[in-house]
Amino acid sequence: MKGLELARAFYDEYGAPMLEERFPELAPYICAGLVGSGSECYGYDDEVSRDHDFEPGFCLFIPDENITGEDGNPLIDSRAEFRLSRAYASLPKEYLGFGRNLINPVGGSRHGVIRMGDFWKKAVGAPDGVLDVRSWLSLPEYALAEAINGEIFRDDLGMFSAIRRGLRRYPEDIRKKKIAGYLLIMEQSGEYNYPRTLSHGETGAAQLAVYEFVKASMHVAFLLGGEYMPYYKWAFRALKDTKVLPALAKPLEELLSTPNDESSVREKKDLISHVSSVVAKTILLCGIADIETDNLERLAYAVNDRVKDPTLRTMNILAGVE
Repeated sequence: MKGLELARAFYDEYGAPMLEERFPELAPYICAGLVGSGSECYGYDDEVSRDHDFEPGFCLFIPDENITGEDGNPLIDSRAEFRLSRAYASLPKEYLGFGRNLINPVGGSRHGVIRMGDFWKKAVGAPDGVLDVRSWLSLPEYALAEAINGEIFRDDLGMFSAIRRGLRRYPEDIRKKKIAGYLLIMEQSGEYNYPRTLSHGETGAAQLAVYEFVKASMHVAFLLGGEYMPYYKWAFRALKDTKVLPALAKPLEELLSTPNDESSVREKKDLISHVSSVVAKTILLCGIADIETDNLERLAYAVNDRVKDPTLRTMNILAGVE
């Protein structure tokens, strides 16, 4: 059973009845679900990933105390929060053969009662989920992926889900700025620096160039699909399911996993050229730039020119690169 299925079943059997029977006056203000870090929130969990922090559990996201009702009082005050936390802790310690953790994992609990503002502050740096341009540019994509993953089981109030919807995609100007930066990194690392470092006999530096090319290519693939690239250990798995360029997974994996000996170098150069050409053609098909070229540096600046906001457009082209 996958972690999301386990969480939903545990909530349906124990969580929902607990809220309806013991906290009927609070239940309409509580968002229940499983969201955040951990392979189970992506549906990527397996027997290997269950070696730590895996348990039957769910999140109860509650409004901050400054969110008040018509009477001017908090929808859920600190006393009610304490009672909810106690009730959650009293749920069965084992479910369907899986035990619940008795202590919080490193970084704090990922389940239980969580103030919405605390969750969003930790996830994206803003308690209301509203980001300015620099925040959009500087936040790692995996953080945004974690903020919108998982599943919501119930959200009558709609506040938590509304913030998730606002974070589901990059604003279009931000997306283009990031694509432009990663295109430039692809050109510099793949077409230019990889063969140049090899000509100096620096195979380690050459492989670092390959790594930069692969990482930038993956970012572009996710961005073209309007998606966020998840944490690196799940990136290849997610790439195979991307909406636009899932076929890039195989050549990019080959680039990383093959050596830089004489017999492999020619093939790797061909793979770099192939990936670059596919990306360039896809950029054109998506209408993000209007020039037909395999020169990714030219393409990068053409995409950057499509950024409408003049302040963002004139920032360094690498402003959105992680």
